[in-house]
Formats: sequence, structure tokens, C-alpha cells
Amino acid sequence: MASLAFSFKMGTPTFVSIPFSTSSSFTLKVNCQKTLAETSAKNLPPGPRKLPLIGNLHNLVGSLPHHVLKDLAIEHGPLMHLQLGEVPTVVVSSAKMAQELMKTHDHVFSQRPEILASRILSYDHTDIVFSKGDYWKQMRKICLTELLGLRKVKSFAPIRDDEVSNLLESIRLAGGSSPVNLTEKIMWLTSAIVCRAAFGNRWEDQKAVISIAREAVSLSGGFDLADLYPSKEFLHVITNMKPRLEKMYLKLDKILDNIVNEHKQKLANRKGEPADDEDLVDVLLRLQGSGRLECPITIDNIKAVIWDLFAAGTDTSSTTTEWALAEMIRNPRILKKAQEEIRQSVQGKETICEEDIQRLQYLKMVIKETLRVHPPLPLLIPRESKETCEIGGYEIPEKTKVIVNVWAIGRDPEYWKDPDKFIPERFHDNSIDFKGINFAYIPFGAGRRICPGISFGLANIELPLANLLYHFDWKLPGEMRPEDLDMTEAFGATVGRKENLQLIAIPYKPSSSYQAST
Repeated sequence: MASLAFSFKMGTPTFVSIPFSTSSSFTLKVNCQKTLAETSAKNLPPGPRKLPLIGNLHNLVGSLPHHVLKDLAIEHGPLMHLQLGEVPTVVVSSAKMAQELMKTHDHVFSQRPEILASRILSYDHTDIVFSKGDYWKQMRKICLTELLGLRKVKSFAPIRDDEVSNLLESIRLAGGSSPVNLTEKIMWLTSAIVCRAAFGNRWEDQKAVISIAREAVSLSGGFDLADLYPSKEFLHVITNMKPRLEKMYLKLDKILDNIVNEHKQKLANRKGEPADDEDLVDVLLRLQGSGRLECPITIDNIKAVIWDLFAAGTDTSSTTTEWALAEMIRNPRILKKAQEEIRQSVQGKETICEEDIQRLQYLKMVIKETLRVHPPLPLLIPRESKETCEIGGYEIPEKTKVIVNVWAIGRDPEYWKDPDKFIPERFHDNSIDFKGINFAYIPFGAGRRICPGISFGLANIELPLANLLYHFDWKLPGEMRPEDLDMTEAFGATVGRKENLQLIAIPYKPSSSYQAST
């Protein structure tokens, strides 16, 4: 018997021992040696030495993937070649190389690699993130115009107002001298907003679906053993990956089926006419029945898209909100400045609405800086080359997996002064934004595959964060000092904090505690 001692669980490399028969191990070794021989004959980007059978998997053990890849890039360059099992991989770690990939050669790298988790949970790649070709172009257009366009995002403002009000009340009830678990409360807030926007109401199975969403996103990076050796289908069974995903799928499909059927009945009752309170399922069903789509969509396609929106939209917004709060607690000067801006701007109002947000320029800088230092997906969802091309003088063969390390790019001292420090003022009086134009700052990606839900995601960060800063003063429990706050990362669906954010909330009363400046 042989043993393969490398696997990736929940996105983080871990050692496991998986037995193989001698013949299976021999086949793996021959195939991997063949791959290594083929790659050595090409003008590939530089990279660390590759070992038989595992390639560079050993290089990724010992720390979080985005940290390890950044360190390797410092040694081998911003365009680096790795052999991850059977999968040839290129890692991009600089703004210049990212621009080459996502602008100059964007058409070459506009597709996704085959990943087992996405195939099963996204209904055979018919969502938005992993779909291809004309179908993907159509669904992306629908997403930008009908589902998550600016007008549609604004129409969800009453939902955000209502759920933020619920959040504030729950904090008041849980307040006093006991710490409030803001990690849980912010996650529940974000998932409630996304549920109501997508499906019209909260789910009874909301907690279970959040758990599935987190695991699904964490597996979408293609770091599981079955994805690293795609030709070896027996690994899908040995690692229990395929049975686990199929079990998740059956549970998820039952929930989504119930939601879609409820909406079909509602649509039938109003005879196909659009309504003012259309949620995202309503929109997709209406478009399906319109007969105007170039690529007709099925019920499974609808389930794939709404699941995509939920899985992608929940953890990313909540994680960013939590990181922003944690960074401000750790930097009292920044916290004070943000609260003063908000409290002066609203001048004693009982609550903050979305119209107020536009005046809160420092808050927007805090959010931008949070996304630079803590991008929710530090390694963007992988792309794949659909043909051979040249980048930076090196050959990138067809079907090469490409990983963009936006965490490393956001901390590149060539573009950012004091890159490891949290300084919101660095965004004052400059035009850097989230639109994927400045490649030193691409927390949402760039090019054809840029995140289509930026407006929706930001709205779910800005309003809750502004209200949390306005309605409460915050302090750490016990004798903790700001510099004692643990900022250790945990790699999962997104990169959040390892420890839950526990803070003491002190209600703020505008009428008695603050006099607006005149």
C-alpha cells in the first residue's frame, strides 16, 4: 500500500493519510511524472522545485494559502508556476500581471476550471460564477440589469432598514455589561437581508443553508484532493468528497424546490404581470415565461442562480463588516473619527437611512481600506486559460488554472505605503474604487468575471456599519486593550477572524449626549 499525505480541507492545507493500492499509486505517479516532463519543456513562469506525484503541494503546507503564496511569489516572482497534483497552476501576485490577465488577455482567461463542488452544487455549472459561453453572458446580463442593478438594489432599501432595525434592537436587548457576539449577529443580519431580497422572506432552514453556503464557497477554490487529481475518480469516493457533496445537494435542492414552487404559484395568481415587490426568484420566473431569452432557462437553472446569489452574498458582506469594526476597535483614533462624522452628519436623527450614507465619506474610506487589507476572498475564484497565450514573456498553456492573490496585491509596497497598516486616509482625494480599473486594488476582481453584485454587497455593509457606529459606543470586555484584540485569520468560505468579535455595547442617545456642531 502507498500513502498520499496531502489534502485540502475547507480551503486550508492539512496532512491526511489516504491509502492506495500499489497499482493506483503507480498510475498516479506515472501521470504526474508525465505532466512534470511536459511542463519542463515549455517556457513557463518560474516556480519552486516540483516533486514527483505531488508537484508543489508540499509548498502550501504550514500556513494560510494566501500567505504562503505571497511568500513564494517574493522568491519566485509575481507570475509563478506551480504543479498542484495533476493541475498546472499559475499564481498572479502583482497589479501588472493582474492587468495582463484580466484586461489584456481577459478573453483567454474568462472561463472557470472544472471543480467538483461547483458541478454538483451549481446544477452542472449553470449558475453565474461557473457557467460558460452564451449562457453565462446572458445570465450575467440578467444579473446586472434585472437582479442586482443599482435600481433593483435600491428597491431593497426597506428590507435593509427593517433588518438593521432588528439588529439594533437585538443588541439593545443583549446589551448591558455582557459582551455582544457581533460575529453571529452580523452574519444573521446579512443572511436575512439576502434571503428576503432573493426569496421574499426568511427561510425556516436559514441556519442549515448558511452552513451549506459556507462549505460550498470554501470548496470552490479547487484545493480538494479530488480536484487536484481530476483523472482519478476513485479519489472522489476515498476522500468522501462526492458523497458529502451529493448529500448537501439533496438537502439544498429540496429547500430550493419548495421556494421556487411557492413563487410559481404566486406568479400564476397575478397572471405573469410584474409586481412592485418582486424578489429575485420572481424576476427569474417572469423572464423564463416571457419567451424572450436567447438561451431558455430551466427551473434547475433558476435554482442555480439564486443559490449562487445567496452563497456569494452572505459571508462576504458580513465578514467585511466585522473586519471593519475590529480594525476600528483596534485603532481608537479611526473609530472616533468615523463616529464623529456620522453623528455630526445626521444631527440627532433617530436612525440612519441610505440617503445619509452618501455624505459619510470617511466611513466609505474605512470600508475601502478594510477591503484592501482583508479582501473576503483573498484568492479570487480560479480562472482557466482556454488557449495558450503569453504573459510577461512566459507561456501559459491551454487549460492552466490561474489564481489571483488579491490579498498580496493589496499589500504590495510598490503601490501602497505602509501596506500592513490600516490607514483609511490613503483613499482621500483619489479615484481608486472597486470597479476593476486600478489593478492594485481589485477586491472584487476585474474584467469579464468581476463580481456582478458589488452594489448589493456594499449596501449590505454600509448601512449596518453606519448604524452600529451611530447608535452605540463600543468597548472591549474586561481589561482588554485595543492592541490585545486578536486579529488572527481563519480560512473558510471567506477569510474571517478566527475568534468571534465580542464587544460591550453602550447605547448612544443623540438628544442628551451629543450636540451637533453648527
